[in-house]
Amino acid sequence: MRILLLIILNALVFLLSLSVGSSSYGFEELWKLIMGEADETARTIVVDYRLPRVLLAMMVGASLSASGCSLQALFRNPLAEPYVLGIASGASFGAITSIVLGLNITGRLLLAFLSAILTAYLVFFIGNTRKFRDQSYAILLAGIAIASFLSGINSLLIYLHSQSLHQVIFWLMGSFSNPQWEEIYFYIPLLIIGLSFLLATSWNLNALLLGDEHTRAVGINVERYRAELIIFTSLLTASAVAVSGVIGFVGIIIPHTVRITMGEEHRKLLPATILLATAFMPVVDIIARVSTTGEIPVGAITAMLGGPFFLYLLVRKGL
Repeated sequence: MRILLLIILNALVFLLSLSVGSSSYGFEELWKLIMGEADETARTIVVDYRLPRVLLAMMVGASLSASGCSLQALFRNPLAEPYVLGIASGASFGAITSIVLGLNITGRLLLAFLSAILTAYLVFFIGNTRKFRDQSYAILLAGIAIASFLSGINSLLIYLHSQSLHQVIFWLMGSFSNPQWEEIYFYIPLLIIGLSFLLATSWNLNALLLGDEHTRAVGINVERYRAELIIFTSLLTASAVAVSGVIGFVGIIIPHTVRITMGEEHRKLLPATILLATAFMPVVDIIARVSTTGEIPVGAITAMLGGPFFLYLLVRKGL
C-alpha cells in the first residue's frame, strides 16, 4: 500500500515538474502535447528541456538515496552517505579532471567512477585501522577529512584552469540546469545495473547490520560482498555526480525518513527509499527553478535541509 502511494506521488510530481516553470502549462496543455496538438514552443520547452530535466532529477535521486541506504548498512553507521564519506567529492575530482583534459561524457564518467571507488576504499581502509576503538565513528571522520582535502584540490583546479572551468562552479554546487538527452541515455543502463544489484542483494544488507560473524554464518562472503557494494554504490554516485555535480545529504534525508514507517528491513526499505527520492528530487528542483528570478543550485537546497537533519541524527544517535 505504501509503495503504491509512493508510485502515485511520483506520477503527480512528474506531471507537476513538466507543468511548472517560467512558462506554466496545465494538464490540458500537457494532454495536447501528448496528442501532438501543442504548438512548437510548448513542445520545445516541455520535451527538449523539462522532460530530460525531471528524468535526470529522478535518476540522481534514486542513485544517491540507494547508495546512502546501502552504505549505512555496509559501514553500520546511520550517518554514512556518498557526500559525507567523501565519495561524491572523489567523483567530482574525477569529473573536473576530465573536463580539464577535454574528455566527453564517457571519459567524465569513467574518471568519476575510478576516483569515487578509490575514495571509498581509502575511507574504508582508514576507518578499519585497529587503532580506532569506534570504527564507525572513525569511518565518518575519515570521510569528512578526505572530502575536505578533495574539495580543496577541486577548488585549486578551478582556479588554475579558470578559463575552461568557470562554467563548472555552478555545476559543482549541484544543478540540473543543462539537461542533455545524451547524458540520460548513457546514465540509464548504469542506473539499472547499480540498482538491480542493490535490490537483488537487499537481504544481505540486513545481515551486514548484525556484524561480519553473523553475515558469514548465513553463508555470505563478507569480503566479496563488501567489495561489490563499494563498486556499485561508487558507480551510482559517480554517475550522479558526472551529470549533476555534487548534491549532498540526499542519502541521509531519504533513507531515515523512510525508516520511520518501514523499519530496517532492507527488502522493503530500499525500494521505498528509491521511490521517495525520485519524488523528492524533482520537488527540490522545482523550488530551485521558481524561487528566484535566477536559479538556486539544487545542492544548496539539499545542504540547507540536510545539515540540520545530520545534526539531529548526530544528537539522537549519540555519536
